[in-house]
Amino acid sequence: MNKGIKSLAAIVLGLAAVACSSPEKMAEQAENVTVKCNPAVLEVVAGKINAEVSVTYPDKYFHPKAILEVTPVIVYEGGEAKMAPYYFQGEKVKDNYETVPSTGATVTKKVSFNYVPGMEKCYLELRGVVKYGKKSTNIPSKKVADGANTTYMLVDKSGRVDLKADGYQEIIKQTAEGQILYTINSSNVRGSELKSKSVKDFQAALAEIQENSRKNITSTDVVAYASPDGGQKLNDKLSDSRSKSAEKAFAKVTKKNALDAPVNVQSIGQDWEGFKELVAESDIEDKDLIIRVLSMYSDPAVREKEIKNMSAVYKTLAKEVLPALRRARFIANVEFTNYTSEELLSLIEDNIDILDETALLRAATLVSKLEDKVSLYNKAVEKFGSKTAQYNIAAVYLKAGETAKAKKALGKVSEKDADYNNAMGVVALQEGKYDEAAKYFAASGSEAAKENQGVLDILNGKYADAAAKLADAECCTNKALALILTNNLNAASSALKCNCPKAAYLKAIIAARQGKADAVKTNLETAKKDKALAERAAKDIEFAQFSK
Repeated sequence: MNKGIKSLAAIVLGLAAVACSSPEKMAEQAENVTVKCNPAVLEVVAGKINAEVSVTYPDKYFHPKAILEVTPVIVYEGGEAKMAPYYFQGEKVKDNYETVPSTGATVTKKVSFNYVPGMEKCYLELRGVVKYGKKSTNIPSKKVADGANTTYMLVDKSGRVDLKADGYQEIIKQTAEGQILYTINSSNVRGSELKSKSVKDFQAALAEIQENSRKNITSTDVVAYASPDGGQKLNDKLSDSRSKSAEKAFAKVTKKNALDAPVNVQSIGQDWEGFKELVAESDIEDKDLIIRVLSMYSDPAVREKEIKNMSAVYKTLAKEVLPALRRARFIANVEFTNYTSEELLSLIEDNIDILDETALLRAATLVSKLEDKVSLYNKAVEKFGSKTAQYNIAAVYLKAGETAKAKKALGKVSEKDADYNNAMGVVALQEGKYDEAAKYFAASGSEAAKENQGVLDILNGKYADAAAKLADAECCTNKALALILTNNLNAASSALKCNCPKAAYLKAIIAARQGKADAVKTNLETAKKDKALAERAAKDIEFAQFSK
């Protein structure tokens, strides 16, 4: 009898031992657990690595009384990053963890890591510990995914900032002008008028133009008028007669300065525009009322009637304004050839003080050294108080990556316009203050600001938005990058117009995603002329399948 009891006890203890050893079997049979990751290759988006990991536990794997601690870990060159562990429990554990039945189950959990340099070559693994009572057993680490793709970090964050237009004209349109006056209701040219100061000044101007190699008369105009008093038909006829006599007079006036340019003869009729201009410039007491009448009525007869009704005013007009409108104008249309780029570069060395504001602004765009650009802009600020130059100082500093100096220069800009807001946004972008940059770009609303917002969209993981904003971008690499990130590879390839190493690197990525090994190799050879890109390529998971 005692023997039987002892045998039974031994059997019970043996079964207990088997049950207690089951957690160890979880470790031994860990190879039967399968894992999947979405995405299959880890990707950095907006500075984070986010993924979903699905773990499938098979039937009869999970011990009913076991607790499983699972820690997601990213292992990379130079270190590793751990998440807080997930806990799972068997069916008979009285705790608050997620239960995994002994019949098996698939559990899906999110994992998230902050990117740190080095993670571009890494892998994600799960580390497990089975706990059963006071005992714990490590489960072999299970690799989940390789990574991480950092392609979005190829975005150019220097920002687009445009110079304000310098206003410099290669050809400047000018005019030289004189006139002759007629007596009331007459089209006869008086001899005294051909010797008037106006005519003599016109002749002197013609002589100066012909002696100046930079000036060229392209055409001339003879324009005749009648003063707006009297009937319109009468004045039109009088204006026509004056145009004929004025043409003959013009020939006499220009006889000593023969002009190789066509003469355009015009008859305007009643000179209401000239009337309005002279009244506005006069000291006539009721001039505002007269100008109001001109704006109220378009019919010449009504205009004349209303003005004549102001009897006291009309007497002043008849004496001071109307005689000056019985005239014919002689106009020479002139083109002045401004300094060429070569001349500007010479003048800033030898005779800079003769340059006006626009010439200094243009010269600053012609020199290559940053300090020379700033010097010329400062000259324009000091000599002319140029607001354009003050802004452009900040712009060239930003283009050169001199963020602190640009910020200081922007502090002296008085006009807080769209260009200013965009430039302040670029300052914030270069400083890594993306939220601040976004506010400035929104306030600007310029095309440059729109493009810069597209850069922020890439940095924030909004790739479709970035592609839309960068559709017309000046920076072809940022445009192409946005298209790559939205998997629009053919369009991305077409967008790459430049032949720089960055463009070649992006072409290599496109080729890699299209499985074109030869194109990957060719483009990487060009890209690797840039040392930083060569170092990146060695670790870039985009090219992992081509480096074996």
